[in-house]
Amino acid sequence: MYLREIPEGWRETNKSNWDERVPIHMTGDFYEIDAFLAGKDPLRDFEVAEVGDVSGRSLLHLQCHIGLDTLGWARHGASRVVGLDFSEPAVESARALAAKIGLGPERAAFVAADVYDAAAAVPEGPYDIVYTGVGALSWLPDIKRWAETAASFVAPGGFLYLAEFHPITDVLDDETGSRIVHDYFAREPWQEDEPGTYADRSAETVHNRTVEWQHPIGEVVSALCATGLRLEFLHEHDVSLFERFDSLEKRDGYLRFPAGQPRVPLMYSLKASRPAAS
Repeated sequence: MYLREIPEGWRETNKSNWDERVPIHMTGDFYEIDAFLAGKDPLRDFEVAEVGDVSGRSLLHLQCHIGLDTLGWARHGASRVVGLDFSEPAVESARALAAKIGLGPERAAFVAADVYDAAAAVPEGPYDIVYTGVGALSWLPDIKRWAETAASFVAPGGFLYLAEFHPITDVLDDETGSRIVHDYFAREPWQEDEPGTYADRSAETVHNRTVEWQHPIGEVVSALCATGLRLEFLHEHDVSLFERFDSLEKRDGYLRFPAGQPRVPLMYSLKASRPAAS
């Protein structure tokens, strides 16, 4: 069910791609770093509502990139946040941002490690909340191993929260998002060689090859449930954070289909909890 084709050197290929793009993401307009430093919340409104009050709770963010969302949860009151990412430049940038907003390592720590190696790299688990997503899962070939790793950090009475781009978007045409042109159940990786980044399509880059996989929602949910976590909800959202299709329009802070066009889900979110110890 979970087997995927895995090209040799896929991790190093993707890491080189992400390492090179960190400076672009730190200095470009997409992530609004200056606005974040001035107090802008990087988290999406539906995430804040669905996760709920994090005051006094510990939070682990897997695949955190430059740490904006991780630090966003600290600003919302999490007692301690830890972010993990396989890109050393991303982790260094996250640490620098934490320092700039006055959060020391006792409140916001960042670890450079592959997510599959998190058990050996992340300190002081388990955590009340494990948070992940927003473009993370497609970079992983083995969703079962990911689920087992993520679930292992969820404390009794805690939960995992995932917000992710909907896999249905990967099978639709890039122009309108209305025609099926790819296989939803494909097992082979998507390998691309494109310059630039979603944050700046015109950026000049060298390490342009990427290897990604699509994971149907059924496999993600089944993998998490198999770890013993209990699914609390699965929500689908008609908004995106980037111009996934040429037809999307910016409204109310999100990218959406034009009014009158039939919609498909662009993102999804889920919460899976571990029962409190008896």
